[in-house]
Amino acid sequence: MELFKAENISKTFAEHRALDNVSISVNEGSIFGLLGPNGAGKTTLIRIINQIFAPDSGKLFFGNELLQAYHIESIGYLPEERGLYKKMKVGEQAIYLARLKGLTRHDALTKLKYWFEKFEIQPWWDKKVEELSKGMQQKVQFIVTVLHEPSLLIFDEPFSGFDPINTNLLKRELLELRNQGSTIIFSTHNMASVEELCDNISLINKSKVILAGNIDSIRQKYKSNTFEVKFLGKFNKLQATLSALYEITEATHQEDIHIVNIKLLKELTTNELIKILLPMGDIVGFREIIPSMNDIFIKIVEETNSANELL
Repeated sequence: MELFKAENISKTFAEHRALDNVSISVNEGSIFGLLGPNGAGKTTLIRIINQIFAPDSGKLFFGNELLQAYHIESIGYLPEERGLYKKMKVGEQAIYLARLKGLTRHDALTKLKYWFEKFEIQPWWDKKVEELSKGMQQKVQFIVTVLHEPSLLIFDEPFSGFDPINTNLLKRELLELRNQGSTIIFSTHNMASVEELCDNISLINKSKVILAGNIDSIRQKYKSNTFEVKFLGKFNKLQATLSALYEITEATHQEDIHIVNIKLLKELTTNELIKILLPMGDIVGFREIIPSMNDIFIKIVEETNSANELL
């Protein structure tokens, strides 16, 4: 079931076309990746969803309704830019922001106590925001974003400023929120995080959606019928190259293991390929190479940019 949908959203600033008929669909209880290079239009779309900007054309739906002003109460938004008041104390500010979200002071204190303990930042309650590191400020902003338990959460580059340990902490929290029923739109340049977290994605480049769908389906679609084979000890490379059924695209050597990437040129089952390779050495590893989202991102963006240059 869809919780949020954008249909044919366009937005122009002066002479710049920020979004051009962009459509996305976000399923309830899922993590949706909004991807694209810098300047692609991701943040503009996020601000339109949060009703900071209005689209020039197109429609937005929250559940079965057209997006309305009151829906903002059901949305939590963590922007890439930090938005905390530097001179205010952390706890005082967290309560203030929680009250703006509609929580009573009692409920705000109860929920904040839980999250501050969970993130191990209780000692910072009476510190001024300007005394916190960039990553620590991001933790506080994350907490006030999720505190009122909105049905839709939007995170724009949420790992910015985090070290690897805190990045993993935040990833676990995002997965836990999804498992508890939250719906998440998540914008990042970290493609490894996309593979770990996202169920579906849309890739925007130069204001248009150029790729959309389920992560696993996209990776399967762009695979190149290439396999990694590991041989122990001796490997007959000369014999391996004498075939019209496949080609060796890469061969490396690690101690007594030969690692060979083989691309099939004709239809073969994996059993047939292994049977052909068995006389060439002792096979100790065999796997199909599935492209990463990072590889796909680069490939699709570069192809799109090249096609636009030819127009």
